[in-house]
Amino acid sequence: MKKIKNYSLVILLLIIWEILSDMHIISEFLLPSPYQVILAFIHDFNLLMKHTYYTLTVAFLGVFIGIVLSFVLALVMDLYQPVYDIFYPVIILTQTIPTIAIAPLLIIWLGYYMKPKVVLVVLSTFFPITIALLNGFKAVDKDNINLLRSMGANTFQMYRYLKIPTSLSYFFSGLKVSMSYSLISAVIAEWLGGYYGLGVYMTRVKKAFALDKMFAVIFFITFLSLLLMSIIDVLEKKIVKN
Repeated sequence: MKKIKNYSLVILLLIIWEILSDMHIISEFLLPSPYQVILAFIHDFNLLMKHTYYTLTVAFLGVFIGIVLSFVLALVMDLYQPVYDIFYPVIILTQTIPTIAIAPLLIIWLGYYMKPKVVLVVLSTFFPITIALLNGFKAVDKDNINLLRSMGANTFQMYRYLKIPTSLSYFFSGLKVSMSYSLISAVIAEWLGGYYGLGVYMTRVKKAFALDKMFAVIFFITFLSLLLMSIIDVLEKKIVKN
């Protein structure tokens, strides 16, 4: 019931949209009604699922590699201050490059298949997780660190029993942001080249001026992003012990 209330404004806007479309106040050519969008989704359901499988594969691969890269970077940067001083500005710099600008270069360098899309997802997702882990490592109480050191704990034990458990909530916060970025990055890469994926589907229906199908895939991508973030929320509640 609480979740329904959270989306009450969205539901109200959809109802108003449908009413305006039925009254022909809004042109169906420019803005199809929610009902038409649902029909378009049902009509192309099987095709959308095939494209979704490819996009999700790219997104999950990119996020997995991004998590591994983020953990290694955050760990090394936390251990060695000179490495932090060198790499932190570079990591920030990578986020100033627009995704839409680098995607064509990756396609030229790596081809039209999965590789450039995965690389683009990695570039888009590793930053939030890296920063979140760094903040988590730095948030550890110094008294707890001194206590473990006084008990003879080595560096490995320090991270295993204190720093990593403390940073888990930070990690999941960064993961939620990265997961939403992953789908967007995968779709953007597919816009610019490829044979499969929701982005390829979008470019095809755009050329056909099938706006009902365009809105169907937009709403579906939004739904997937919300679903993935909800799954991460559930995992966080089960793994992170307050």
